Amino acid sequence: MQLTKLALSCALAYSASLAKAYETTDPSQQFAVTSPMETRLRAAMLDSVEFLGLITAMDVDQIKGQVVNVGSNVIATGRSETGRFTSGQTVDGNTYELVETDSCAFVTWATMAAWANAGNEKQFMQLMSQNATRRFALDVLRVGFNGVSIATTTNPTTNPLGQDVNKGWHQLVKEKAPDQVVTDPIYFNPDATGELAEGEYKTLDAIVTEIKNTLIPEQFRNDPRLVVLVGSDLTAAAQTKLMNQADKPSERVAAQMMDKSIGGLKAYTPPFFPGKRLVVTMLSNLHVYTQRGTRQRKSENVEDRKRWEDKYWRFEGYAVEEYTAYGAIDEAAMNIGPAPE
Repeated sequence: MQLTKLALSCALAYSASLAKAYETTDPSQQFAVTSPMETRLRAAMLDSVEFLGLITAMDVDQIKGQVVNVGSNVIATGRSETGRFTSGQTVDGNTYELVETDSCAFVTWATMAAWANAGNEKQFMQLMSQNATRRFALDVLRVGFNGVSIATTTNPTTNPLGQDVNKGWHQLVKEKAPDQVVTDPIYFNPDATGELAEGEYKTLDAIVTEIKNTLIPEQFRNDPRLVVLVGSDLTAAAQTKLMNQADKPSERVAAQMMDKSIGGLKAYTPPFFPGKRLVVTMLSNLHVYTQRGTRQRKSENVEDRKRWEDKYWRFEGYAVEEYTAYGAIDEAAMNIGPAPE
């Protein structure tokens, strides 16, 4: 298929719009994103995926350094005989390291032709821009929840969730605070009757309560920012059981809403979150950093591949502010069904 005349005209307008926004003469040649546009690009990515706007995303100056403290995790009130009371808030020893990160979001000529025919030039440019920023933003979460290693050359075929792109939040906690992640077998058995075996739970509420009481220290346990991140496999199993038991409309509504609050905490199922993982933490505890001044963009029509490619290069990485404020059950340890006899 050839790029239609209308689609090409719209694409050239999109390219001209990028050139104006980023103050570059030719966006098909790699260009640096200057400071004002760094802020706008970050804001566009945060706006494109709602959950990404809930965590801590910021620019830092160094490739390696101390994790940035953004919370208020210790008591700030008291007295001192020697002067005014203060309490330190440090994350000594908790460091981050950024790595080269390269993204490419493309739109095929066929899709571009369809977009051009479906609306006006302005709508076409919005679709092109949103496609790029949304895909870049979703990959931040994809890698953040699933990344386990940093490969010199990544393989998206064998690692479709970016497992080899970077070390995500869960992996960092497993490596640096392994006691915060349960790796012994856990059995979520919503069909259980009678006495439960060791490591067996009938409800997600019971599992969340156990995590709070055993993995989350007292200073965080009743923090109003504490939430549950829960995999879709777990909520599906719980909802199926409740729906099968419900015989009134009100009970069915309750079953449908059960994943909104678990164990007294607000619950989220983020994009690309592993289906059997369960985490109790504060969303602000999950950090993603980009090195200031490293963002590079490129936007071009690639005839050999019959598509338009938007490229985004930078130094990026992940960090967890307080390891002890992250309590989890690893997806490899979670089983849906009864414990073996």
